Amino acid sequence: MREREYQHGFSLQHPEVFDVESRTRKANAALAVLRDVFGPRLDTLRLLNVGASSGAMDATFAPAFAEVVGIDIDAHAIQHAQANYQRDNLRFIVADALAIPFPDASFDVVVCSQIYEHVPDQPALFREIRRVLRAGGVCYFAATSRLVVIEPHYRLPFLSWLPAPFADFYLRVLGRGDSYYERMHALPALRRLTSAFSIDDYTVRMLDDPERFAIADMVPPGSLKQKISRFIAAKMPLICPGYIWVLRKDKSGRSQ
Repeated sequence: MREREYQHGFSLQHPEVFDVESRTRKANAALAVLRDVFGPRLDTLRLLNVGASSGAMDATFAPAFAEVVGIDIDAHAIQHAQANYQRDNLRFIVADALAIPFPDASFDVVVCSQIYEHVPDQPALFREIRRVLRAGGVCYFAATSRLVVIEPHYRLPFLSWLPAPFADFYLRVLGRGDSYYERMHALPALRRLTSAFSIDDYTVRMLDDPERFAIADMVPPGSLKQKISRFIAAKMPLICPGYIWVLRKDKSGRSQ
């Protein structure tokens, strides 16, 4: 039985999901990784974005792929996407990431970017992602660690470090909400969640070459930030604030 309900109205409480600039930046970084994985030509591949929200990432993906489908449980966000991003090879569906409405082996690529903490059954999410991927397909997985100092949804220090009752109290005391829904994990738990895939960690590679991977605006090449971030990701991955992984489904398609 699931312990939490869905975040049906996330976009109503978090208007930052409609920020086109930040969403486009995230999409461009994902595109750079996927081009490194598949080569520059992605136009024969089908992509599913799990947690499409307002649709800006999908609109960035669509010119590069044969087909892009964005799904989200948040009807308000999907309505915005449908109204604002229209293209022949792009569609948006209100759908449950824990019961993706597509047959097995439907997609070459699944994007799961900063989504895992928002679902009530995280193992089920990764089972569904693996199910809809074709043999040899990949999931672009961007994840924030529980050990990030400034929690990204509320911008509060150490919020994600706290047990749920203390995190709820923290939000209530500051008048920021009644409860803390998100459930992020540190590195060992993330590895367990994704254990059905082989993991190709792109975190250090991206920090080595921010321009190639479209993150130079966040990590300026040659900067102290780049050097520190790269050192932590390479030498102390447990305390790295986030990870970019390519999760690969076995080419045989066997269950693991």
